[in-house]
Amino acid sequence: MKPSHPNPSVALAEVVVDELVRGGVTRFAVSPGSRSAALARAAQEHPGAEVAVLIDERSAAYFAMGASRASGIPAAVITTSGTAVANLFPGVVEADASGVPLILLTADRPPELRETGANQTIDQLKLFGESVRWFWEAGPAEDRPESNAYWRASTARAVAEARGWGGRPGPVHLNLSFREPTAPVSDDGRSRAEPFGSATEGRSDGRPWIAARRAPEADLSFADEVQQARRGVVVVGEGAEGSGTFARLAEQLGWPLVAEALSGARRPPAISSYHHFLAGFPAVLKPDVALCFGKTGLSPSLAALLSDPSITQVVAGAPGHWADPDRAVMHMTTGSAQAVARALLERVGKGSGDPEWLGMWREAEAACRPVIDDILDRDDLPSEPRAARDLAALSLDTLVVGSSLPIREVEMFAHTTPARVIGNRGASGIDGLVSTALGAAWARPDRVACLSGDLAVLHDSNGFLVDERPSCVLVVVNNDGGGIFNLLPHVRHPHFEKLFGTPHGRDFGALAAFHELGYRRIERASELAPAVESGLAEGGVWLVEVRTHRQETERLHRRIAQETARRLTSVLG
Repeated sequence: MKPSHPNPSVALAEVVVDELVRGGVTRFAVSPGSRSAALARAAQEHPGAEVAVLIDERSAAYFAMGASRASGIPAAVITTSGTAVANLFPGVVEADASGVPLILLTADRPPELRETGANQTIDQLKLFGESVRWFWEAGPAEDRPESNAYWRASTARAVAEARGWGGRPGPVHLNLSFREPTAPVSDDGRSRAEPFGSATEGRSDGRPWIAARRAPEADLSFADEVQQARRGVVVVGEGAEGSGTFARLAEQLGWPLVAEALSGARRPPAISSYHHFLAGFPAVLKPDVALCFGKTGLSPSLAALLSDPSITQVVAGAPGHWADPDRAVMHMTTGSAQAVARALLERVGKGSGDPEWLGMWREAEAACRPVIDDILDRDDLPSEPRAARDLAALSLDTLVVGSSLPIREVEMFAHTTPARVIGNRGASGIDGLVSTALGAAWARPDRVACLSGDLAVLHDSNGFLVDERPSCVLVVVNNDGGGIFNLLPHVRHPHFEKLFGTPHGRDFGALAAFHELGYRRIERASELAPAVESGLAEGGVWLVEVRTHRQETERLHRRIAQETARRLTSVLG
């Protein structure tokens, strides 16, 4: 760091940004503003930082969160004061619920301007309440010898807290008060400040001020029950991160492996069509023990099965606060899902799994999967289920999926998925999806695609307003409204179309042209894969539109449910 800075505000900003970079936080999503100018400039000029500029602060929060999800490394958001800070709240809620590390750098007015009617000044102190893991109010920068250690130690703690030092990863909030001038001068024509002369150097060799990691040991008090169980199932959900360990564990125990859509583990030998056969035959397939890794519950039929309190259910590595929505869990353990699975592999040895039990699950899968695929392939008309299945089957590095109907379609109909599947299912809002997808592509510039509904793209179309857009193909299934409601009891509501269907009639070709995106509209279901591959090959952001009809999707779901139940009756009785 420079031995001298033109003013204290610039010193504070440069020290905080430098310490974040030393801690591994190198990506900054910046929204423009005057009070945050010193922070934005410090990030832009730091040789170890990458900066993306987004006009909309809500989009910036989700963009940074997408980068954090894809890389596993916290990203930071920089905003000015006032309503700019409040616009971060939806992203904070999702990051909190999903356990995604995120650093919020919010510029604020100094204390003497608060509660005075000063322009663009709101109460930003602990604005996000308990949704953040830690809050730090830096106070106005002052030229004191102890300032450097105070700023660096606090910033290093913020990185540790975001990574899960207090028990679980999530967002942290650094509220930084800046007195004018915030430009890199001592006199900006409106205000003056003496240069900041105290030392601001970080530790040698680029090390962070404090290197802190929490590594809790896995609790295996339930291992004997697992070892002795004849009928068990391994369920892998969001946050489990990887498939190999869980597949080996299931094989060693002699149990079926159930991989939810967000697990990134859905590929053979994992069971993929469990939603359909558990819907009709839960009693036949009820396990004695269920090992659940990560956050589960996407499939209603699987969730219903696991809600039975007589099942010995073990939950490990769930990203939520407390992973027991049905009050049926018997054991819950801290530590990552991978760490618990590896520890179990070493501890339990070969299990006592019943071969007939495993065979029954595999027979059900072998009977159900062809029925689903045959119905989806019977004609070449675009549909939500087929788009979900076909997109998930492509050789993608990252698939981002919308929270409402899209993730349910992937869950119910995809045979395989990429190794990295991202969905904002902590709070399950549709907001911020475009930004999440582009943020993921920014952090991991590989083959990234997104499956979205039409309302989610319209809701976050500001996400396209990033200064340098990474390459990403967004497949938008346009059913002119909220298709999820057609599958819910709301469809019988007398004012359904106005209050729930919410048709919008918007032209996505015009939206793509406005944002200067690549655009294709497919007319046949078989055109989807080539359109996505073409977009990935050409680079840039592409919008691939799939037109469907909500009523036809409802009928397709019903037909698949009926035909799979009929076929499974001969297998499961």
